[in-house]
Amino acid sequence: MTHLLLAVIYLSFISLGLPDALLGSAWPTMYPQLDVPVSYAGIVSMVISVGTIVSSLQSDRLTRRFGPGRVTAASVCLTAAALFGFSVSSSFWMLCLWAIPYGLGAGSVDAALNNYVALHYASRHMSWLHCMWGVGATAGPYIMGFALAGGQGWNMGYRAVGLLQLLLTALLIVTLPLWRRTGAAEGEEKKPDRPLSLKEVLAIPGVRSVIAMFFCYCALESGAGLWAGSYLTLSRGVEAETAARYAGLFYLGITLGRAVCGFITLKLGDHQMIRLGQGLILLGAAALLLPAGPGVALAGLILVGLGCAPIYPSIIHSIPDLFGTERSQAIIGVQMASAYTGSLLMPPLFGVLAEYVGVALLPFFLLALLALMVFGHERLLKNP
Repeated sequence: MTHLLLAVIYLSFISLGLPDALLGSAWPTMYPQLDVPVSYAGIVSMVISVGTIVSSLQSDRLTRRFGPGRVTAASVCLTAAALFGFSVSSSFWMLCLWAIPYGLGAGSVDAALNNYVALHYASRHMSWLHCMWGVGATAGPYIMGFALAGGQGWNMGYRAVGLLQLLLTALLIVTLPLWRRTGAAEGEEKKPDRPLSLKEVLAIPGVRSVIAMFFCYCALESGAGLWAGSYLTLSRGVEAETAARYAGLFYLGITLGRAVCGFITLKLGDHQMIRLGQGLILLGAAALLLPAGPGVALAGLILVGLGCAPIYPSIIHSIPDLFGTERSQAIIGVQMASAYTGSLLMPPLFGVLAEYVGVALLPFFLLALLALMVFGHERLLKNP
């Protein structure tokens, strides 16, 4: 039963990634039809992010009341409904309206699944599951591309992914008994009678450090992913087509790195994996600063992607050991909210810096976030 449920969770992580890159891949076709400026994609993305932050903060309350299986099924169903809503939208305000359930559906399921896997499965599964997220995030634009190439329009691309989410919802409903059996078999600790408030979570010793780590990591990953192409082209003289290809390899490096990290975790613990990732990011950022040819900068970007691979899953998997299983859901929910906040705020902040100072600041921006992340991690280990 445990292995069957694990297979369902793997599918759920692929499903989590499927919608994430749809807006970016479809927007060049969408915005002329909707008669809005190209910059309006940022508004839709912001609405989704705010919804995700809100639902992440409510994940502890929802999971305690309904259980991780029901929360996952309901969240995926909500996402499916939002995707179908996108597919029938004929104006920008309709997209913004459907972006609300889109974001609300993503946050709770992300926190619930991450906490469940951290509690019941080994660290290698956390790495491989986040690798599956990368598979979904890669597959989403391909599905949209097939719809556009076939002349069916972006609406059909959203509809196809919505249908896949609906099929997963049906599978999750059918397999709901597995969640209860697995939880009983693993002997979950008795949880407090009520969910923890945000104030109570932040008062737990060490939580502020781990949240700061997560904020910095997600800011670093999203900042590198968004601005790497511009840095390579404008600062290092790389051809735009080559820069775009290597910017894509950054995410491929994260995905493949997590697949490999699943095996490395058989030898190294969570905190050793975090340090390994931080070391690779340092090497990659240093390579971006070297006054060498474009090839060194391209290699540095891939190294940053490989360094990002173990950090996210290892931080999450360490939470039950650091803070106890009875508080892990609340802490991971706040972590998810901090992750989306970092991804929402920091890349635009670097955009302002790039506008007024220059995109050549990117390696220094990454190194500053890395230094804060390392400081938070070492402080956490010294004062758990």
